[in-house]
Amino acid sequence: MFFIDTIELSGLGNRSYLAGGAHTAVAVDPPRDVDQVIAAAARRGVRISHVVETHLHNDYVSGGLELARVSGAAYLVPSAASVSFARTAVHDGDTVVIDTGLTLRALATPGHTPHHTSYVLEESAVPNAATTPVAVFTGGSLLIGAVGRPDLVEPRLTERLARAQHASVHRLATELADDTPVLPTHGFGSFCASTSVQAVGGATTIGKEKETNEALLRDAEAFVADLLAGLADIPAYYAHMGPANAEGPAPVDLTPPAIADAEEIAARLAAGEWVVDLRSRVAFAEGHVAGSLNFEAGGQLATYLAWLVPWGKPVTLLAESPEQLAAAQRELTRVGIDRPAAAAVGGPASWIRDGEAPASFRRATFAELDARRTTGCTDGDIVVLDVRRAAERADGHVEGSVHIPLHTLYRRLDEVPAGEVWVHCAGGLRAAIAASLLDAAGRSVVAVDDGFPSAVAAGLTVRRSRGAGGPAA
Repeated sequence: MFFIDTIELSGLGNRSYLAGGAHTAVAVDPPRDVDQVIAAAARRGVRISHVVETHLHNDYVSGGLELARVSGAAYLVPSAASVSFARTAVHDGDTVVIDTGLTLRALATPGHTPHHTSYVLEESAVPNAATTPVAVFTGGSLLIGAVGRPDLVEPRLTERLARAQHASVHRLATELADDTPVLPTHGFGSFCASTSVQAVGGATTIGKEKETNEALLRDAEAFVADLLAGLADIPAYYAHMGPANAEGPAPVDLTPPAIADAEEIAARLAAGEWVVDLRSRVAFAEGHVAGSLNFEAGGQLATYLAWLVPWGKPVTLLAESPEQLAAAQRELTRVGIDRPAAAAVGGPASWIRDGEAPASFRRATFAELDARRTTGCTDGDIVVLDVRRAAERADGHVEGSVHIPLHTLYRRLDEVPAGEVWVHCAGGLRAAIAASLLDAAGRSVVAVDDGFPSAVAAGLTVRRSRGAGGPAA
């Protein structure tokens, strides 16, 4: 008998896996904080004998090297991946024994990266008998209803990798039975997916993907053309993840950061450092340290903070509890933000110097925005700022709104027209981040904390971009 445990990394939209038998197991694409993988093995009562990487990851710092070191496991990395550390080079067709009657077979599936490799878990009923595939770990190749994007390595390779991606998923579909479970690493909110994957928490098989995945339903030319046309912006921090993984990441340090008082927080802000408030956007809007920025813990904290913060700039974390601080610190290590410069726990009352008042701004709905635009308002009084990505805006935008995607706003604050800024996204999270950036810059801001479908219901004119089907109903 075998088992497969899934380790969710919901903030980054990824999964890692631990698979094995009665005595030993393999860890697939482990996260930077390897203690949770070790704990999963302990719960199963197994030893981690192998650690495998499907590819050098571009969206997170891998814990593979450290996990192999502390567990004594063999570290398997695709042979064509250029790395600076000792590892077992994996070639197409290589097999390793994971436990009695349980083997892992490498299957070259280039596309997400040139060296990408999937791994087929195979079981045999009795020793030396024929094996049966029981699952395939597809990394960034075949995802749930999508494929891994091919543009994260080198622009000149993108089209070639897109074609390779199409061929690779067809290889998987041809060589594996329809009932084989497909277990990808990316695609649950990760920007490594070529398109949005809706099946968060879902499962799939080769057969299901044959019925629904465009990569398996369309010919190479049509699929590649649409894939390349639909690629979205790449998070800026991705540029640092691949090199870190190739060099060999250092062990993670999760010891608590130094505690800062109100004077130190003020000094760090004055020095141009980032002070990040992890509390909810509701709490932040009601009162916060002037100049601090709001990145809610529990959402896509690591993705958006690492995307926006200038790489290497010191970050101080403000949390409402030690538990919130520890969870955020853990998540940030996964994207290379290893040690907060300082931290504080509690609330604005203890973070602000005596005699100073907390800053605040309004939250509102789209209905309130419509009322503001139609009564008591003249042109130039307010600015509607849309911070969604271009593809989202193309599906519908508030007429007359200014578009600056959130990931570019920090560099383009001077492009926001004069007036009171009503900032919105699709649901409120990104609008809150943007509002904190604008507030820190001294702008009068209102955060629209509402779902975008409410814009039409509120009476606002919502139009689609040219070529996207005309005005929205």
